[in-house]
Amino acid sequence: MKHLGPGIITAALVFGPGSLTINTKLGSSYGYSLLWVLIIAMILMMAFTTMSAKIGLYGRGSFIQRIKDEMGKPIALITGVGIFLTTASFQAGNTIGASIAFAELFSSTLLLWIVIFSTSAIFFLFFKSFYKILEKLMIGLVLLMLISFLLTLIMAKPNFTEIFRGLSPSIQQGSEFLVITLMASSFSIVGAFYQSYLVGEKGWGSGEKGDCLKESRTGIITLGLLSTLVMFCAAAVLHENNVEVRSASDLGMALEPLFGSFTSNVFMIGLFAASFSSMIGNATIGGVILADTFFSVSSLNNIKVRLMIILVVLIGAVIAFVFGALPLELIIFAQGITVMVVPLAAVLILLFASTKRISYELRNKFYLNVVGIIGIITLLLMSIYSFQYLFLS
Repeated sequence: MKHLGPGIITAALVFGPGSLTINTKLGSSYGYSLLWVLIIAMILMMAFTTMSAKIGLYGRGSFIQRIKDEMGKPIALITGVGIFLTTASFQAGNTIGASIAFAELFSSTLLLWIVIFSTSAIFFLFFKSFYKILEKLMIGLVLLMLISFLLTLIMAKPNFTEIFRGLSPSIQQGSEFLVITLMASSFSIVGAFYQSYLVGEKGWGSGEKGDCLKESRTGIITLGLLSTLVMFCAAAVLHENNVEVRSASDLGMALEPLFGSFTSNVFMIGLFAASFSSMIGNATIGGVILADTFFSVSSLNNIKVRLMIILVVLIGAVIAFVFGALPLELIIFAQGITVMVVPLAAVLILLFASTKRISYELRNKFYLNVVGIIGIITLLLMSIYSFQYLFLS
């Protein structure tokens, strides 16, 4: 527990309602057959999170500041604003996900919980040691998610024979774009990019390399476990019973007639934990990166950083209030847009972690460079396919 922190925060902010919805949709439509996609996504995510952690350990200024100094302000501006827009586009989904869970649990209005959770997210910013609060909150929410989804899975009784078959790569017709959105939601370059900032906030240096990298891997394994549990739940409950869903909350409601209100409530608590953790974490990423891009400050205790985080929270609250609910198609669209923004960030992570821009003892080994190149090629192929699917088809 002493060394938990940045990796768990990354897992909590990456695994939000978008990931929940995509895993639910794929599990309900295709059973366990796309498990192999999650495994590949986790391997790539672990590689880029490790690289970003090393950049943070190097400690020569923030990542965006180093991009400004070593590669020029235009590239830093494109990267910073792109990451901010990506986080802002997902914030409404995070806000609605947390609010829907409690609206369903207590049979109350969505608007009430949008106001409560947006205000709560802003309230956390006014604690003196915001990072320590963030760290403890995320660890608690991740544990809550793991318990909730594991209990749901035990009640659902998955088919282990089909699970093993899902390790064999295959893509069923019609699932191509959903596969890309699954990869985008699990292999989050934005989350990996921010790992360098979290390592800096933790106060770790090159002397803590071993503990830092172990903790980073623990976080990504946790992320993979969460995604797998939800896909298994959807496959066991929805696919086996031919129940069609359009959102993660639909899975929670579908559980009630099959297994009773207890299982449904447990799943909805997990949905809340996933959404609220991403709501705070996502806003933190967007606010920190935007403040670093325009004001060259990135400490969570800086007032400009906190104001930018509040901006992202408010963007999410306003959009959630106006729309009331985000359809699956809009979430998928946002996930698809993300993979068109992130290749540049991935290239920068690999460059800074594998060249003389980092000390020799922290520099990538050969295998990590190979996985990094594979990850960038994967992102580029995903971007090309997403562009064609969204704008040319």
